[in-house]
Amino acid sequence: MSAKLNLLVLRCQDLSASKKFYEQLGFQFHKEQHRTGPVHYAAQLEEMVFELYPLKPGAAVDQTRLGFRLSVEGDLKERLDRAGIEICDFTHHPKYSVYVVQDPDGRKVVLS
Repeated sequence: MSAKLNLLVLRCQDLSASKKFYEQLGFQFHKEQHRTGPVHYAAQLEEMVFELYPLKPGAAVDQTRLGFRLSVEGDLKERLDRAGIEICDFTHHPKYSVYVVQDPDGRKVVLS
């Protein structure tokens, strides 16, 4: 069997804060609404759609851990520092560095 992830949906307490956080990492979102569903944001990543939806009232935030290999101009740490994103953990590998940050809903996001 062969499988590729093609859709990732996060439910967010504060949709604006989450959108801003992921935009600071380089994601480009556009606003969507399907029929009578909620307004949400979608970003196209190579072969995957990454969507941010509002959290339903009374629903708990999940603790999904995410990982993204980013193609950014310049140094990733400098980009995080400029955006005011706190680095929770750091690991250096010979070919790359890994930074763990936290999104506005408390999810750990692993960046390399």
